[in-house]
Parts: sequence; C-alpha cells; structure tokens
Amino acid sequence: MKKTLLRSQEFTCPSCIAKIEKALKAVDGVADARVYFNTGKIEIIHDPEKVQAPELIEVVKSVGYTASESAF
Repeated sequence: MKKTLLRSQEFTCPSCIAKIEKALKAVDGVADARVYFNTGKIEIIHDPEKVQAPELIEVVKSVGYTASESAF
C-alpha cells in the first residue's frame, strides 16, 4: 500500500468532504481516503499497482473539485 497526498482548497462544508471521500473510497485499489478541512489535505491509502495519483486527482475532479499532488 502507498499513501498519496493531494491538496485542494475548495472545501466549503462537511458534505463536500463526504462527497470526495465517498468517491475516492469507491475506486478499486483505494483502501482509505481522508479529507482534512482545515489544511486542504486529502490523504489516500491505495494499491499503486491498481491506481496512481493522476487517476485519484481525476476522481476528485469528477465530483466537482480541483486537486493537485502535494508533498505537504
């Protein structure tokens, strides 16, 4: 498993967070996803053989938010 960190500053409410987490957790290969409202951090634990950061970014975009890879 690998941890990927993404950044987004578009969260405005708890339902935004829930929407992003739900979309990411539905991806094959994603074991867990956590969105941190105060920091804009999205932490994803995933199988790198099944899904990579560019695909995870596209999932976030598909539910209406922007994201970029970040080292924090």
